Amino acid sequence: MQDPAQPFPEDVTTGRSVVVFGVGDPDARGMLASCGLTDVEDSRDFATSPETAVHVCSGDTYFAELGIAVVRADSEQLGALRATAVREHRPVSVSPEIVHRLLGRPADDAAPAEPGVPAEPGVPVEPGAPPPGGFADTAESTWGLTATLAAGSVHTGRGIRVAVLDTGFDAGHPDFAGRGVVAASFIEGEEPADGHGHGTHCIGTACGPRQTGRGRGYGVAPAAEIYAGKVLSNAGSGRDANILAGIDWAVAHGCAVVSLSLGADVAQVHPPYVAAGRRSLARGTLIVAAAGNNAHRSVGDFGFVGAPANSPFVMAVGALDQHLRVADFSARTLPGRGGQIDVAAPGVQVYSAWPMPRRYHTLSGTSMATPHVAGLAALLAEATGLRGRELWAEIVQEAVRLQAPSVDVGAGLAVAPPPPDPAEPDGRGTRPAARAVGP
Repeated sequence: MQDPAQPFPEDVTTGRSVVVFGVGDPDARGMLASCGLTDVEDSRDFATSPETAVHVCSGDTYFAELGIAVVRADSEQLGALRATAVREHRPVSVSPEIVHRLLGRPADDAAPAEPGVPAEPGVPVEPGAPPPGGFADTAESTWGLTATLAAGSVHTGRGIRVAVLDTGFDAGHPDFAGRGVVAASFIEGEEPADGHGHGTHCIGTACGPRQTGRGRGYGVAPAAEIYAGKVLSNAGSGRDANILAGIDWAVAHGCAVVSLSLGADVAQVHPPYVAAGRRSLARGTLIVAAAGNNAHRSVGDFGFVGAPANSPFVMAVGALDQHLRVADFSARTLPGRGGQIDVAAPGVQVYSAWPMPRRYHTLSGTSMATPHVAGLAALLAEATGLRGRELWAEIVQEAVRLQAPSVDVGAGLAVAPPPPDPAEPDGRGTRPAARAVGP
């Protein structure tokens, strides 16, 4: 396992730097210019039209919503930047830019969490237990919708903007006909269309239909407003600049939830996502991210939560199987500040949308667990009106406790909000202690 105190491996860095400025710094670009970095684009100059757009992030860019820049600077320029920050008492941090990759895997590559261990580990203490044989897809719904109580929820995510930042989206998918989708690409030379499939799958889980008319429903928040940001290439990789551009775009468009099914297998907390997570929460945007698939629990390797999920201000999501056991590949909490698993969700053999003509596909990974939580966050945002930190707290409070240790599942299984209760002063429902998770 990596030592969190060691620098990033060279094979994950790009040679560029990520500069985090203090909150509300009045002239960040001026500070960069004073150090010889004069050709820095401002994200506020990107097109803000709701129509499909491509925003190139290959050059130096300042992301105004986040107060973060990505630049190519030599050691002399970075030294001048640090000296200016000290002289002018302006907080600045500089980190290497790193590469992130999608975190999905073929469904048949997902081994049971603990081979030979009886099925009772992971059974929730309350309010119920999965069926004896575990959850399973039915003719109406995926097992993930059933387990998270989304299948029968009266809430749909209506009026809530959800940004899924991934490999893009197949806007021509028939299951999304008539849905308003705002799409943008932050990958140079690639349109927002999904040339991989991972992004369409994640959007399907978070915001797809609960009924399709031709098979099982698979979407947690079927009425949420979809913001599809392409931050990973068709080959499945992207840099900090691409991902931060997508987050900046989502915050600027008032998205309540940002879903990141991507990451880098680095144990170190990456400072740009500490700032991006904290500043997004302050603006009312919750970022949820995949914890990582670097574990192999069946042989004693528990892995670690990678970036950006290991930011203490990004909600890290672990993966569960159909028995609500921790998936074999799902990463474990690291000691220290950051790196904690916050909640868990279905992440094994998850059926969802796929670019045409295939139409549907089944995948496993913390990538598949994350959009479940993003959709559930949209349902809770609709039901409660909460945003940012308060929405985070609500997700954790509503989670069903599991017998698995918190280092693996955090607060437990994320679930949909209970139906409204007119008898309650605020009209919000409460979940009876005896209510079962399973059918």
